[in-house]
Amino acid sequence: MSTFPRSVVAVTAGLSLLGLAACSGGSEGQSGSEEQPPTSAAAGSGLAQFDPCGFFKPDELTSWGVSMTSEEFSPVDFEPGCQWEGENMGVTLQKNVTETVESYARSNWDKYEQRSLGGRNGAIAITAGGTGMGGCNALVDAGGGVVIYGVDGYKRDSVDACAEVEKIASQTASRLPE
Repeated sequence: MSTFPRSVVAVTAGLSLLGLAACSGGSEGQSGSEEQPPTSAAAGSGLAQFDPCGFFKPDELTSWGVSMTSEEFSPVDFEPGCQWEGENMGVTLQKNVTETVESYARSNWDKYEQRSLGGRNGAIAITAGGTGMGGCNALVDAGGGVVIYGVDGYKRDSVDACAEVEKIASQTASRLPE
């Protein structure tokens, strides 16, 4: 099997690093030992049991032109997920139980457009420095956390990654945990 493209790894790793930056920042007058607001880890418990690797249906995967066989894809341990490879693009799906679409909005992006995806609060995003690299992400609030969809075209012009990831998220987000 071919190796997954470096640009999707870079895009997802960039997204993960932005999550690290969001987690490490604090508010004025707040010490790091104080409890987080209920919208963080406690609220993400609905997403804790969600399995990104088993989420997509086989017919969905084949309709997007990717393999039905998933491979683990977790550039950082707090965003576990899987990837599926195809001829023209790869698809990733990850979860983060401590972040939300809103918390990610405060990070640095080349593009971050909040919108409804599959009836859920979401955003279409390109990580800082990722424009023109062929990858795009959709973030969707789910189960008190966020699910991160990724699409990467193997060649920069093989697919419109943002259009594809928006289509995939819009088709499937309604099934994500509440």
